[in-house]
Amino acid sequence: MVRAFLGILGRDLKLAVRGGIGSLVAVVFFVIAASLFPLGVGPELNLLARIAPGVIWVCALFATMLSLDRLFQEDYEDGNLELLALGPLPLELVVLAKVLAYWLTTGLPLIIAAPILAVLLNMSLSGFTILLVSLLLGTPILSLIGSVGAALTVGLRRGGVLISLLVLPLYVPILIFGVGAVDGAIVGLSVRAYLFVLAGGLLGALVLAPVASAAALRMALE
Repeated sequence: MVRAFLGILGRDLKLAVRGGIGSLVAVVFFVIAASLFPLGVGPELNLLARIAPGVIWVCALFATMLSLDRLFQEDYEDGNLELLALGPLPLELVVLAKVLAYWLTTGLPLIIAAPILAVLLNMSLSGFTILLVSLLLGTPILSLIGSVGAALTVGLRRGGVLISLLVLPLYVPILIFGVGAVDGAIVGLSVRAYLFVLAGGLLGALVLAPVASAAALRMALE
């Protein structure tokens, strides 16, 4: 079972690497979108520092959503999804492997790029560590919740628009606690409560999202 899980994970990672620039679309969008804010709001350093946590988190949220519609769609179209559903690995673990591969090729590059954008936006150094920790906890939740939306819309035309409508309301609490943790660190407040909520959300999403996604995929394959 572990071998099958790692096989699916490795396969998706190889496909992402072969996709070239397509696999970097999320991080490119993240960098460009965040870089536009200094041009839009002006060179006021205090203003940029105040909005930096929110800007980075919102851009990371939209970057994570950018290619969610492709999470299961290609496998559905070429028949691989049906083979995976009939394979020895439970569909829930198949979903988890694909989500992990998706996060490694989208969420992890966003976390790596975040400190550079924080410097660009004049964010206080006291918030850097918590920014990385909050993104490390929050971006997997975004990917897991997004997988449910991707599974519900697999096989549908313009599924990307429907995914946005389905998952954005569920993303709001993650955004609030992620930004709240960074803001609290900057002003010197305790951020343990924010991080505990994000950690609890991650554990809950790890348990519930694969089950919900697998159920939606089974319905699509019937």
